[in-house]
Amino acid sequence: MTFSDVFKSSFLANINSFSTLDVLLALGLAFVIGLFIFLIYKKTYRGVMYSDSFGISLIAMSMITSLVIISVTSNVVLSLGMVGALSIVRFRTAIKEPMDIAFLFWAIAVGIVLGAGLLSLAVIGSVMIGVIIVLFSTRKIGDTPYILVVSCSDKHTETAVCELLNQEAKKNLLKSKSVNNFGIELTFEVRIKNDDTQFVNQISALEGITNAVLVSYNGEYLS
Repeated sequence: MTFSDVFKSSFLANINSFSTLDVLLALGLAFVIGLFIFLIYKKTYRGVMYSDSFGISLIAMSMITSLVIISVTSNVVLSLGMVGALSIVRFRTAIKEPMDIAFLFWAIAVGIVLGAGLLSLAVIGSVMIGVIIVLFSTRKIGDTPYILVVSCSDKHTETAVCELLNQEAKKNLLKSKSVNNFGIELTFEVRIKNDDTQFVNQISALEGITNAVLVSYNGEYLS
């Protein structure tokens, strides 16, 4: 018997060593948990623009990963081929929201666990993760940061703006200052008191103010 014969008898003979019922159960449960992940994502999304396609891709990701793991665990030769094939895949889509990465890993982890046959672990883990995400997403942590852009005519107006911010805002920090022939433009990071934005009206009413804009800020987007 040659090495090739041993290789074939040991590995290739087991290429169909999986149960159709197990596959259907794993894929069905992957769909249900993927749908659960999609609903949690939709409920807790706090980004600028919600994408239905990304939410649906979470369901597909769970099922596809589960299918891949089932095929890998059923045959060693096939698993080596899978590793080689998947190693050349490159994803170019940029992930804008940090939480989107967490949901992607969650969907992939569910597919891996279900493909390995650990059904109870996938269900219990997903329920716990979902509850934690919902609890923390509905709870306000810290003050919402804002960006205030003010256009002043001169230095005296700039001083008046700073004094008013010190009185009305909980916290303010000068981020940039631009001076040109038309005046001075100031950019502040502001934490406001009790979501009260009336101080913007007061700033706008100051003599020498040509423009005052307040926008919410989440670290990457202005909205």
